[in-house]
Amino acid sequence: MNKEVMSKGYWALWNDEVQARIDRDIDAHRKADASLQLEGVTEGVEVRVEQLDHAFVFGSHIFNFNQLGTEARNTRYKELFGTLFNSATIPFYWSKFEPEEGHPRFKGEHRDTEAYWNTVEDPQSEAHWRRPATDPLVEFCEAKGIRCHGHTFIWGNCRWHMPEWLLAKLPSPYREQVVPFNNACENATTELFKDYTPAQIEALLPDFTRILNTAMAKRIIDCALHYKTRIQSWDVVNESAMDYGLGNMIPEDGICKSHYGLLPGDYDYRSLKIAESVFPKAVNLNINDYKLNQDYVRQIKGLLERGCKIDVMGAQMHLFNPQDCLDIAEGKPGAHQAPKDVRATMDLLETAGRPIHLSEITITAPNNDERGQAIQAIITRNLYRLWFSVKSMMGITWWNTVDGCGAPGEPSVSGLFTRDMQAKPACHALNDLINREWKTDMVVQASEDGRISFRGFRGNYRLSWTQPNGEARSVNYRLG
Repeated sequence: MNKEVMSKGYWALWNDEVQARIDRDIDAHRKADASLQLEGVTEGVEVRVEQLDHAFVFGSHIFNFNQLGTEARNTRYKELFGTLFNSATIPFYWSKFEPEEGHPRFKGEHRDTEAYWNTVEDPQSEAHWRRPATDPLVEFCEAKGIRCHGHTFIWGNCRWHMPEWLLAKLPSPYREQVVPFNNACENATTELFKDYTPAQIEALLPDFTRILNTAMAKRIIDCALHYKTRIQSWDVVNESAMDYGLGNMIPEDGICKSHYGLLPGDYDYRSLKIAESVFPKAVNLNINDYKLNQDYVRQIKGLLERGCKIDVMGAQMHLFNPQDCLDIAEGKPGAHQAPKDVRATMDLLETAGRPIHLSEITITAPNNDERGQAIQAIITRNLYRLWFSVKSMMGITWWNTVDGCGAPGEPSVSGLFTRDMQAKPACHALNDLINREWKTDMVVQASEDGRISFRGFRGNYRLSWTQPNGEARSVNYRLG
C-alpha cells in the first residue's frame, strides 16, 4: 500500500497514538478469552485453534445478483459472500418489489436469471436493475450460511421507494397533480398540501388516509409471514430523523405531512409496532438513517420510551463526492472522517443505547486511477479499523461493491471491484483486515490439568488435535 499518496497532514491525524488506541480498543471490544477442557487432551498436547467465521457483521448489498453480464463476473460476485462478506442486504424497495398492487416480487422470473441479464446491452435501463426478486437471494444466502438483512419497509422517498399505484389512489383532482409519477413527486405533494394541517388533510382525504395506512401495514405483514426468521434483520424505518426533527411525527394523526410528501401518521412508531407484532422475536428490527445527530438519538430514545422494539441503530456514511476523498487525503481541516470526528459521531450515537450497524458505506476512488484507488484503500483500511474498534459497533456494510453499479447520482467509482470484477486495492485492504489481521489462527498447548486457553476474535472456531494413539480429533466451538 502506497502511503505516500496521503499527505503529512493526513498521517498527522492518523498518527501512531491514534493507531495504538484503535488496536487497544479492538482487543478490548472484539476479542474474548476462552478456557475449556477437551476430551482426551492431556498436558502438553498441541491444539490448533482456527477461526472459521466472525460474530461481527461484514456485509454488502447483493443488489446485482446475476446482473453483471457474464458468468465469470457473476461467479466472482457470488464468491464474495462467504469469503469477504458474511451478511447480504436484500432490496425490498417498495416500487420495484411490488410494481403491481398485490403482486410482490418474491419469486424469481426469467428476467431475474443470469441467462436474461447476459443478453441485456444496457442493464441500467432495465426497471429491475439492482432490484432482483428476493426469494432467489435468500435461498442463495441460506445455501452459503450468509446472514440476510432486509432493506427497507417504510421510506417516504418517491423516486426510489413509494409505488406509483399507491399515489394513484389519491382522489381527483389531486391525483392529476402528482401522477404520472416523476422524480419531483415529493415536492408536488408537499406543495399541493402546504397550507393544510395533517388533520385537515385527513379530513379531506379519509379514504386515502385509510389506504395509505393499510398498505403500509399489509406490506410489513406480508413479508413477515413469507420469511419469518429466514431474514435475520430488517430496516423497518429508513431516513425518518428529518421528519422527527421537523416535528412531523404526531401520534394522534392519521397522516404525516412528511418532508417527502404524504405518509402514514406517526409512521416510525406504527411501523415498528406492526413489525414487532408479526415477526418472531429472534428477528432484529432496525431503524436506519444518514442524519447522525441529536435528532436521530432523541427519536430513538423517544421510540424506546414508547415501548418500541429497536434492536439495532443503523447509520449511513457515504463519501459520494470524489473531492471529499481528495480532501481527506490532503488532511484538510474541514475534511470529513478525521479520527476525532468519527469518534465524536460514534460517541453521540452510543448515547441512544443500541448496537450500531454502519449499514451503508461508500468510499470513492477519485478518478479511479492508480493514485485514486490507493487513496480509497488507505481511507478504507483506517476507517474500518476505527469503526471495528467502537464498543457498540455490531457490523459494517459496504454499499456498491462493483464500479458502475450504483443508483443514478451515486459515484461509478466507489466499488471494491472494477465493472469487470477485478479487485481494487481497497478490496485487498479489506480482505487483509477481515481474513488475516482480524482472524485468530494459532496453536496452544494444554496445561497441567488438560485445559486449553486462548484469546481470540469472537466467532466460530474449529479446535483440532492428535490423540496419543494417533487419532485426529476436532470439535467446533463458539467464542463470544
